[in-house]
Amino acid sequence: MPLILLLVVVSLICLTLQIPHLSALAEWRIDSIEQGEWWRILSGNFTHTNLTHLAMNIVALWIIAFIFRPSAVSYAILLITVSLSVGVGTLFTTIQGYVGLSGTLHGLFAFYALKEALQGRKSSWLLVAGVMIKVLWEVFMGSPLSTADMIHARVAVEAHLCGVLSGLAIACVCCSFDKNAA
Repeated sequence: MPLILLLVVVSLICLTLQIPHLSALAEWRIDSIEQGEWWRILSGNFTHTNLTHLAMNIVALWIIAFIFRPSAVSYAILLITVSLSVGVGTLFTTIQGYVGLSGTLHGLFAFYALKEALQGRKSSWLLVAGVMIKVLWEVFMGSPLSTADMIHARVAVEAHLCGVLSGLAIACVCCSFDKNAA
């Protein structure tokens, strides 16, 4: 499957989940998850508060793919793995409800940046440092109010942190396997 097809499919899934009835079934909600609706751990990442929120996240998804140029299969596997990590990680926070792909996007970016850095691309260490500084700033200082205003919700910085941590961890594991195989 070509990468462009994967991006179109994910974009259409996210757009479809904007339908109010479907969004209500997909959003990450701690009370619903505790009642056995486990799919929300994954699906909450793919629905959004509004079309502005959706557009920002879809554009970022495409930009990350354009910058790092992964294969479609690796991008799909990583997208699902990081989304699950964000969904599970968010269970250990005080968040009651969450929607949006931004935690996953932070994880994708962190993964590819660290993977490049560990493979010898020195400039990618700046990307790793940048995403870590950004998320730590959000955790300790708060996210920009303008972003919250645009998406009509509090920015779930905990999901960003879960995403970055999972992306970095997965990159370390993958690079460890690469070195052992060589």
